Amino acid sequence: MSGPLSPDEPITTVKCVVWDLDNTLWKGTLLEGDAVAIDARVYETIVGLDSRGILQAVASKNDHGPAWQRLEDLGVAEYFVNARIGWGPKSSSVREIADELNFAHHTIAFIDDQPTERAEVVFHLPQVRCYPAESATELLALPEFTPATVTVDSRHRRQMYQANVRRQAEQESFSGPSEEFLRSLDLAMEISRATADDLSRLEELTLRTSQMNATGVHYGDADLRALLDDTHHEVLTVVMSDRFGSHGAVGVALVETGPAVWHLKLLATSCRVVSFGAGATVLNWLVNEAATAGAHLVADFRPTARNRVMEVAYRFAGFTDELCACFAELPPSHDGQTQRLHITPTPRPAPDTLRLTTVPLATT
Repeated sequence: MSGPLSPDEPITTVKCVVWDLDNTLWKGTLLEGDAVAIDARVYETIVGLDSRGILQAVASKNDHGPAWQRLEDLGVAEYFVNARIGWGPKSSSVREIADELNFAHHTIAFIDDQPTERAEVVFHLPQVRCYPAESATELLALPEFTPATVTVDSRHRRQMYQANVRRQAEQESFSGPSEEFLRSLDLAMEISRATADDLSRLEELTLRTSQMNATGVHYGDADLRALLDDTHHEVLTVVMSDRFGSHGAVGVALVETGPAVWHLKLLATSCRVVSFGAGATVLNWLVNEAATAGAHLVADFRPTARNRVMEVAYRFAGFTDELCACFAELPPSHDGQTQRLHITPTPRPAPDTLRLTTVPLATT
């Protein structure tokens, strides 16, 4: 895969642009003593990609110290979440960046002025999309660099990633128990009723989240809007933050409430907050709310190739395969794959590793 998309090729949105430096990001060659500078149109591209939630990194054959210092002097260093500046093959640098970001190769774009460098990347990483330097000012007009929606969270994706890097570095140096580290983060979670402004991010969560997604079902804007207007449904958004910054909207729950049984149709949380127990916290809160309402709780679960960890979360929270008369209150599942997990709720204690702010679902 190399270059812009052909008309009949499906659009895959780029998640990260990897820039070469000399005669690509900036004009001139740093080691030759050139007073390198960034063209105003290239700067606009950098800022524009960032505003769309597309991460950016550097893969350059240069001495790291002077090159990074020049990026700082030019006022653009903050836009790059990763930099591989050295003398190894560009393909190795691009592969390391993709691995660290946990991005599939087909979501990575590489831009370089040298045809031989682009060819070397394509040879070793054929799914990476490569562009010549003269395309830099055209990227924002290409469909693969134009996400279908740009949410509030996506506009801050780079800052959230950089905060996570600092968070992980502190975790690696923390010598105490994991619970103590979580408490040291000053974690906060807010569960609230979604508004129309939240729907683009919630749709994105149902589409992009795979490991912590109970059914793998994509709910589009129209689906979510219809549930938002239905008095029997709760569309809930989960937002997290800590002392390093906001994690943004990290979860969505769709619950149909009734007098005798509540139906949890979907729970999806970002894999970024799995280690903070986000899914378990939401489940325990829902169980507690159902217990307050005196209702049984039934959760849909459809196994996929990647969501085994979500099933473990349900089981750990107390959900079982137990058949219950309350199932008669729910419409049957017609797809042949969705399982119904059941729990007779009992009160749950508040979490002790984060501050939880919620809305009441139960009416007493």
